Amino acid sequence: MSKRRRRGTGAIYKVPGSKKLWVGYTGANGQYIRESSGTSNKTEAQTFLTNRVNAASGGNFLGPQVERTTVDDLYADLLKDYRIKGQDVGWAEGVWNGHLKGYFDGMKASRVGTFQLTDYVEKRLAGKPARGTVNRELALLRRAFSLGFDAEPQKVLRIPKFKNYIVSEKGNERRGFCEEREYRKLAEAAAGQLWLRTLLALAYSFGFRRGELLGNRKRGIRAMRCEQVDLLNNTITLYSGETKSGEGRTVSLTEECRLLVTELLRGKQPVDFLFTRANGQVVRDFRRTWGLLTEAAGVSGLLFHDFRRSAVRNMIRRGVPQKTAREISGHKTDAVFSRYNIVSGADIADAAKKIEEGAKAAMQGSIHSSFIVEPKSGSASEQEAVRKPS
Repeated sequence: MSKRRRRGTGAIYKVPGSKKLWVGYTGANGQYIRESSGTSNKTEAQTFLTNRVNAASGGNFLGPQVERTTVDDLYADLLKDYRIKGQDVGWAEGVWNGHLKGYFDGMKASRVGTFQLTDYVEKRLAGKPARGTVNRELALLRRAFSLGFDAEPQKVLRIPKFKNYIVSEKGNERRGFCEEREYRKLAEAAAGQLWLRTLLALAYSFGFRRGELLGNRKRGIRAMRCEQVDLLNNTITLYSGETKSGEGRTVSLTEECRLLVTELLRGKQPVDFLFTRANGQVVRDFRRTWGLLTEAAGVSGLLFHDFRRSAVRNMIRRGVPQKTAREISGHKTDAVFSRYNIVSGADIADAAKKIEEGAKAAMQGSIHSSFIVEPKSGSASEQEAVRKPS
């Protein structure tokens, strides 16, 4: 009579048609798991089973399916999630095919840890890409792991600590911005081209990206249409899936923007593109026009994207709450938003004036006892009065 196995230690058995011994045990999630031990030797099969039971009881193993999951599998789920949510799947595919796939292709997800991530970052930085680019690649990879962790049934047991491998972008920020007087010069120089004048106003006022206004074929984003403008409610809307973040947003038009947009809408149908030249041609690329414009306004070297940083800074300067400003500009996180809220030399000088004005105002009121100054002359009664705190 064979000795009965102790409860909780699993089982070893034969499967008809298989030369290998199979094992059965209870996984960390309570599900009974059956799999091949990969050997016909009973001692080796017992070692395999013991390791599985110990891993399951310690919460370190959910089953063979989880162990077989590759980074490719997780990223495929990420792309599916992008499609379902109407996000920029073309960009995510480009990041995988261009960089991540070359390193993580075929790699077991359970193997991704400190060495793999630091090695990837080191090799990527050797090519001297923008630091923000590497961070966005890591962010995509982290999202893929997060989806696998939250999946039912679960596909990965843990999410690597990607935050430990984020590359510092300090000193790598783009710092250009446009002052109000420079914007007015640009507006004056663009007065003869309505589409350009309107483009400047919307970008400078709300921080709209170039692609959100003129479209981005690479990312499958269409140029803005007339139907996105609602003059009755005085708003302009960016549709979901047609922004960098994939999320839509609506802003209320300023008087300047409303007047310009109204003129640009004349004679057009809702489905027509908003930004068209005088000959009716849709505006796609305006690099040459931009170069001539900035040169005429005396601000050569200014980037159109500098308007986005300027809009963020202006909103904060003028008292718009940060949460509201973020919703208008479309920044997804406070960290990215803060990088755009750049402090200029003029801001520093303005702060000095406010400090000085505050000090003078304080001096006109009561003076704290610790700041009493001994008078050089005057009667004893006058000196006593000065020494007394108010």
